[in-house]
Amino acid sequence: MTTQLMETAVPGSTPVAGLAASPAPSTLERVTLRKAFFRLIPFLMVCYVVASLNRVNLSFAALQMNKDLGLTAGAYGFGAGIFFVTYSLCEIPSNMLLHRFGASRWIARIMFTWGVCAVAMAFVRGSLSLDAARLLLGAAEAGFYPGVLYFITLWFPKAHRGRMNGLFLASIPISGIIGNPVSGWLLTLNGLLGLKGWQWLFIVEGAPAILLAPAVLWMIHNGPETAPWLKPAERDWLVDTLAAEQRQIEPRTAKGTLAALSNPLVLLLGAVFFSNVCLMNGVVFFLPQIVKGFGLGPVQTGFVVAIPSVLALAALIWWGRRSDAKGERTGHAALANLLGGAALLLAMVLHDPALRIAAIAVAFACTLAFSAPFWAIPGGFLTGGAAAGGIAAISAIGVTGGLVAPWAIGLLKEMTHDFRVGLGAFACLAMVISVVFYLAARRLDRAVAPPVIAP
Repeated sequence: MTTQLMETAVPGSTPVAGLAASPAPSTLERVTLRKAFFRLIPFLMVCYVVASLNRVNLSFAALQMNKDLGLTAGAYGFGAGIFFVTYSLCEIPSNMLLHRFGASRWIARIMFTWGVCAVAMAFVRGSLSLDAARLLLGAAEAGFYPGVLYFITLWFPKAHRGRMNGLFLASIPISGIIGNPVSGWLLTLNGLLGLKGWQWLFIVEGAPAILLAPAVLWMIHNGPETAPWLKPAERDWLVDTLAAEQRQIEPRTAKGTLAALSNPLVLLLGAVFFSNVCLMNGVVFFLPQIVKGFGLGPVQTGFVVAIPSVLALAALIWWGRRSDAKGERTGHAALANLLGGAALLLAMVLHDPALRIAAIAVAFACTLAFSAPFWAIPGGFLTGGAAAGGIAAISAIGVTGGLVAPWAIGLLKEMTHDFRVGLGAFACLAMVISVVFYLAARRLDRAVAPPVIAP
């Protein structure tokens, strides 16, 4: 472990010895945070539901599109993953522009452009146009996910971020619960107005992003100091609380964006997130095809694929709340990622369809639950522009797994005629990196662990 790494604290690796629960929240704190939550988080969840659908609805379109366009498993996997090339490259610039111009205008821009690109997916004609469309979609959507995670640090004290991250990221399983059956149904519109079912899928699920973009300008405020819906006392309490936390972090934080990007802890977190993204995308992009192999139709496949999302929704919210209650981050993140890999590995050796779906559901739930405590870590040792750049860097490193996993799994499927080889390999990778992450984090300074929230 390098000296530089040892000097960088992991918030919440393990609660500091003797750390007492923080005082019960005051009425002012409860009212203020409740207002902020109801104003911001549900709307951002709706936006991310749309983003999640537009990112992964290719997995359902593939049930018809691959045959219509003559796509091999490898070509499909490459097209699914190439999205993350431009997504990864554009994340850091996007987050820095969000930090400069404000979340309201920048998130509205992101949503409008990704909506246009998502609808344009309906008009791809082969592997080359699919790759081009996915590259454009990745560039357009880049910055929304890390941008909102950074935005949450501007609004909520660090002791509450596990829950807020979990609630925002609950959009992912919600999009599965709602979107998978809808996606399956949209495929049945095959031939309506001369369009294929997979074309209707892209058009119908891409349009909401365009329609929601103007609402961002009204709903989202760049920070509590500009929010007219907070009373003066509420605004002052929140601004002062966040400022006090920043003053505590600043002596230990990386100075400037470039320093944050080269921080060893940022690189370590990026590697951990990479393993998680590989795990997630391995499940998301190939699960419909695995389930269809059980002999189900498109609508039935949609409902079966939604099952893992139901379990994931409960796990994500509960794990984030538990992380806040225990004042612990790293152990929660490492354990969830480890269990996700183990469950996916188990699913690959099971032959009974019901047991396999159950194991995949556990894998999906654990893989998502990881995100709530994990994304509470960067805001504990980065602030300001360094936080915007550092969070984006972690995400940019990690999402390259979205390119690697679908492409590699698709190629291995062509070679072995079995999805299980590739999925099992990435399950093992996630398990190994989770153990390394936990052991490394145990040796780091724990001085900035988040306060424990009193029951």
